[in-house]
Amino acid sequence: MQIAYILYDNITLLDLAGVYDPVSRLRPLGYLPHLKWDLCALQESVMDSYNLSIQINKVQPNLAVYDMIIVPGGLGSRTMIRNPQFMKWLRTAVGVRWKVSVCTGSLLLGAAGFLQGRRATTHFEQYEALAPYCGQVLQDRIVEDFDVITAGAVASSLDLGLYLCEKLAGPEARLAVQKRMNYWPPA
Repeated sequence: MQIAYILYDNITLLDLAGVYDPVSRLRPLGYLPHLKWDLCALQESVMDSYNLSIQINKVQPNLAVYDMIIVPGGLGSRTMIRNPQFMKWLRTAVGVRWKVSVCTGSLLLGAAGFLQGRRATTHFEQYEALAPYCGQVLQDRIVEDFDVITAGAVASSLDLGLYLCEKLAGPEARLAVQKRMNYWPPA
């Protein structure tokens, strides 16, 4: 299993870290011993919205080689929608098994054409912005529609990470990761 985290300037760091942390734990806990991931972008480093620098280990790779892409949101998502180089690169994920987003990362999936006719969610203040890209905007925390999984606003990233743990490795793995994190979201 290979995952590409799609990064760009002005991401919301929690959108990335909230999903990255639980999913990454699947490897050392032995649930997915061959799990690999790359931090991917158009340049060698990106800055989150508070100027924290993130080092990239794959610059503009062909996304078709991955099993899953995960696109965090942030204010930079609105800029990247209008970046033809970024959008062309993102579209190389057309055949990727799972396309996943957190918050306004769904706007990027939508602009790339991956949400046509699909149900999706995003940050609660961006429902109207998402509507032209998809079949139905839902106000759910996590929405899965065939090969696309979208999560709502920033705090949903941790729930999405656990959701992906279960999807990739089963309920036992999810529970083990939850225990290690001591994270028990309200039902």
